[in-house]
Amino acid sequence: MAAASLIRCATNPLSRSAVHRPSRSDGQSKTSVTFRVPHKRRRLGISVLASLNGADDSDEKNKRNSRALELRKILEGLSPDGGSNDTNMLPRPLSLTQLSSSVLDGSRIRVAYQGVRGAFSECAAEKAYPNCKAVPCEDFDTAFQAVERWIVDRAVLPIENSLGGSIHRNYDLLLRHNLHIVGEVSYAVRHCLLAIRGVKITDLKRVLSHPQALAQCENTLTRLGLVRVAADDTAGAAQHIASHNLRDAGAVASSTAAMIYGLDILAQDIQDECDNVTRFLMLAREPIIPGVDRPFKTSIVFSLEEGPGVLFKALAVFALRQINLIKIESRPLREKLVGASDENNNGSPKYFAYLFYVDFEASMADENAQNALRHLKEFATFLRVLGSYPVDTSII
Repeated sequence: MAAASLIRCATNPLSRSAVHRPSRSDGQSKTSVTFRVPHKRRRLGISVLASLNGADDSDEKNKRNSRALELRKILEGLSPDGGSNDTNMLPRPLSLTQLSSSVLDGSRIRVAYQGVRGAFSECAAEKAYPNCKAVPCEDFDTAFQAVERWIVDRAVLPIENSLGGSIHRNYDLLLRHNLHIVGEVSYAVRHCLLAIRGVKITDLKRVLSHPQALAQCENTLTRLGLVRVAADDTAGAAQHIASHNLRDAGAVASSTAAMIYGLDILAQDIQDECDNVTRFLMLAREPIIPGVDRPFKTSIVFSLEEGPGVLFKALAVFALRQINLIKIESRPLREKLVGASDENNNGSPKYFAYLFYVDFEASMADENAQNALRHLKEFATFLRVLGSYPVDTSII
């Protein structure tokens, strides 16, 4: 029970109340979001409904039914072995505006990822949850909200790359949203140069991809003399050249994207470093119960008062207990940005306060880890356990 209570530190779990349908005394219907939340002993894959109750006229009903039908088609997507040049048949990423009008059914676990079909994030989601129903989302924030609103069961999102470093946006969103890290998955990124069928490398003048992918293939692209054009994601770049039949442009993306969008692979493994691995986090509405039967990792975030040696003291609580820290990341605490002077910094303006994200090798079921966090709470101004979860030791 001590481990469970520490994991929920500084969080606000979702209510498990019954379905709530607010009404108006004047008899008119009022638009509201309805959540059917299952009993706390729910099983994975149980259907959860999030829908809008609007006006009762037939036109509005038809619109809602049409949206629901469209989303069902999106979630079904294409079969894994079915490539197609018709990108209109592919599932379109969910946007924030679609979340409130989405109706989902089925028993397969639904996993949100950022991007379009063929993205490396989709591959990571399928590694984390084999046979899942992968749901593309327009951006990271949409994926977080899709889990919070019961549209999907999980989200698999990148947090760091061995070459490009941390994904700062997702660190910020971890604090903004009330989700828990329940696992991690490491995925080896193997970039390919893709083009329209029949196009040769010598025909290319430019290449499209995500800025990080372009940077990871800088030596190869420079040698080929290609102009680099930034895109939202790797698979989106492949989709763009396929849908617009661009014969002078290539895309840096996965071999899966080549199959989906009917493109040729002109070159494989074009990344500058062979050890190009992205670590993804698996996110859920509720934490898992940590154990000691296998290697576990715990992720926390905390803030500290200003003063000499305060950060040293914070990190020392782990060293004193022989707990290995494997990552520390600082991010600005925007609410504390002030321009006032104080005596502690010799009259200089204080513009920045920081949050510290730390990963350490221990399970919250371990009494040592619990004591370390109790010690840290003595001088931390804020502390939250983001998750305690099994270490992923496999890379594919």
